Amino acid sequence: MNDMHQDDPEGSTESLPPVVAELSQLMVHLLKGVLYRQDDERLWASLLNLQARVREQAAVLLLDLVLDEAEGYAFLKSQPEPEHADATPRLPRLIARRPLSYPVSLMLALLRKRLAESDAGDGDTRLVLSREEIAELMRVFLPDGTNEARLIDQVDSTITKVVELGYLRKLKPAAGAAQQAPRYEVRRILKAFVDAQWLADFDARLEGYRTALSGADRDKEAGR
Repeated sequence: MNDMHQDDPEGSTESLPPVVAELSQLMVHLLKGVLYRQDDERLWASLLNLQARVREQAAVLLLDLVLDEAEGYAFLKSQPEPEHADATPRLPRLIARRPLSYPVSLMLALLRKRLAESDAGDGDTRLVLSREEIAELMRVFLPDGTNEARLIDQVDSTITKVVELGYLRKLKPAAGAAQQAPRYEVRRILKAFVDAQWLADFDARLEGYRTALSGADRDKEAGR
């Protein structure tokens, strides 16, 4: 008798019909984060087969499925707020909006531009950069005379945040290269987050930042 009422292990889908089990796995994965084709080919194939069902389930939660077959990624995002919202209370967001610090925004913009240059150049779909290469991208936007150790510390801290956001992936060292400098793959989902308008807006901010830095340097030279 007790066996008949024994609970399934937490998260088990063995007792569910195959399609329902696959749909449950997809929704759980997408609610946790991005699904990449290269990370799970089987689950990616399930998503392509069940994307209509996934969209229906996501819509119930006020979410939209963003699926890019060419780039090989999918994720959920909150539906936009209605232009003329009535007094009806809106459910809390499942996908939280996280404000980005200036260093993180700067790194995302620079990595997005570097990704565009890579796509237009050799055509390789993977962009892998060393920590030193990322630091070099950032260097021009820091005041002259910035201590090298301080620069590396700031870059490392910002890289860690960008990895947490899912836009960089730290690669494992090659076999026999335990002392190899850290290398990072720029995830292609960055193209979905940083679009042309975002870049244009940020370019204007960067120009103002350059102007401010130039003015500070001139003041130093004049002894002010």
